[in-house]
Amino acid sequence: MPAIQQWGRKESIIWPPRGFPYTLGALFLSLVATGFFVYIRFQYGLQPLERYYLPYYLRSETAGLTHPASSYQMIVISDGKSHSRAALEDDVAEGTTPQISGTPLPLVLAPATMQQGFRYLFREPLRSYPNKTLHTWIAHAIYGDVPLHKLFAMQLVFGVLAFVIQLPFSLRKDIERIKALRYGRRLKGPVLVNAKQFTKAVTGDGIGITTNDSKQPLRVPRDAENKHFLIVGDTGSGKSSIIRQMLYQVEGRGDSAIVYDPACEFVKQFYDAHRGDIVLNPLDARMPYWSPSHELRRKAEAKALAVSLYQPEGVTNRFFVEAPQKIFAHLLSFLPTPEQLVQWMSDPDEIDRRVKGTEYWMLIDPKAPQQRSGVLGSLNMSADSFRMLPKQEETTSVWTATQWAETRRGWIFITSRPTMREALRPLISLWIDTLVLRLLNEPMPEQKPVWFVIDELASLQRLPQLHTAITENRKSQNPVVLGFQGRSQMQARYGEDAEAMLSQPATKIFLRTTEPRAAKWVSEAIGEIEIERLRETHYDGTRTGRNFALDRQTEPLVLPSEVSGLDDLRGFLKYGNHVARFSFPFIALNQKSPGFDERKMEDLIVPSAPPPVEPVGMQGNLFSTEYEVRPSGHEIE
Repeated sequence: MPAIQQWGRKESIIWPPRGFPYTLGALFLSLVATGFFVYIRFQYGLQPLERYYLPYYLRSETAGLTHPASSYQMIVISDGKSHSRAALEDDVAEGTTPQISGTPLPLVLAPATMQQGFRYLFREPLRSYPNKTLHTWIAHAIYGDVPLHKLFAMQLVFGVLAFVIQLPFSLRKDIERIKALRYGRRLKGPVLVNAKQFTKAVTGDGIGITTNDSKQPLRVPRDAENKHFLIVGDTGSGKSSIIRQMLYQVEGRGDSAIVYDPACEFVKQFYDAHRGDIVLNPLDARMPYWSPSHELRRKAEAKALAVSLYQPEGVTNRFFVEAPQKIFAHLLSFLPTPEQLVQWMSDPDEIDRRVKGTEYWMLIDPKAPQQRSGVLGSLNMSADSFRMLPKQEETTSVWTATQWAETRRGWIFITSRPTMREALRPLISLWIDTLVLRLLNEPMPEQKPVWFVIDELASLQRLPQLHTAITENRKSQNPVVLGFQGRSQMQARYGEDAEAMLSQPATKIFLRTTEPRAAKWVSEAIGEIEIERLRETHYDGTRTGRNFALDRQTEPLVLPSEVSGLDDLRGFLKYGNHVARFSFPFIALNQKSPGFDERKMEDLIVPSAPPPVEPVGMQGNLFSTEYEVRPSGHEIE
């Protein structure tokens, strides 16, 4: 996998290759290596006379199979008179002896041979010798009865080993070529790789996911973390396991985190009171005292808080959303406590007294009773949420998002219970939006990054500042991790803004999603590839033959059916132009703290026993019976 990004198509002059070019290339290199080893053996491992007679040794053996005799030029030593014989290995040494005709001999007479009276060393004229007889003599006199194949046995073994070592790589490349012929080769588009190849290709050194496919985690670059993460998958597909892995690493780094935990599962594992962690849930005993008035630094900030609190869900007339926002922002300017806010919103006369004489009076003018009742009714919808907040005397600590954004001490867990989630939605939106606004500034050198982890995003009402967090939070070095089940949930909450919010996260993790439109969107988000295939046409008849043509097509890298058919704990991770297919282990929940510590509240209803019900009369109809509830211990009057 090339580390450098290649733009455009990968054009080639000759493609596709025929046969097995890589295997043939490995064989050629092995033959070259064998020849090199043989040359080293010939040049430095043989004696001078052995080098001279090696061609004769080979020729006499092969020619003896078909010809009884052949012509050879043997090397002879002579004393210049009547005594001459064939030279042996002890008779010669390295050197050069000129010849009357032909090239000089690369040999000289040995000193011991010269002491025996021999003075001449020469190559005799061509002379016919029986091949088998000459071969037997050369084998015995020159090579000591060592067969020819044993002279270079080790070199041949080295050559075979060189081929065997190259064979797995060459065969793999040839198989890839054959597959490219059949299935096509990629020209443009994303690349599907495994976890190890992905980490190497993108130089991953940041947050990682432990996979079953590689010993090393599947990592994204560290400088890409502030470009945010998107995790899409159905319930049970593994979103929580991936988020749990990421939180482990965030905790190991010492960074801060803001975790929206609707199932109260992350707080069980990561809550640490000694670290200064906070649980934002009015029903939880660990909830500190909080007032929206304490978040204000300027009056203009009250409007941002009001927008987070009142969202146009199910409201066709935006007037009945914007008007309560303006009045609530005006009420916040008086810096009330939550108890005072509930009291004011429940008392129209008190609202009139504080709004009269301002530009907001016309929104609730008694002369327009229907408009007035609609605005006051919408304004009062958030009173239930503030009524659940703990009073200052009920807690030992006070918390504000503004102060926490400066210190960033501890983690923040925003939890809820399914039965009370509807009542808590306005508060949760207000807390998350306020934290986003306070953390948009560039961090100081001593400040740690803050990770926004929002699981099950669809369980929240629209977060006005979430779009800002995704599009602008990169400058503040605060990564955002969004988890939800399908694109339709985002479109229902954020409308046209959903497209930009879904495209902004640089790292996208796609798990199983069985919703057809969501699976199609995941396939389109992963991308399409342009491939080139070899199309083969067969002709039958009088003239048989084959016709080959190159065909270019565009198709999705991952089909929607693959996305909807993924098993649990399997998925795709896309970053840039690289897509990793991976599987990951299930991370068991290690409970260290309670997920929910119920706070004692006055509105808790605990019925002791159901009241008895008795019939009191019948009115001529067997199925028409009146019942009266009689308190226990009292008679009906």
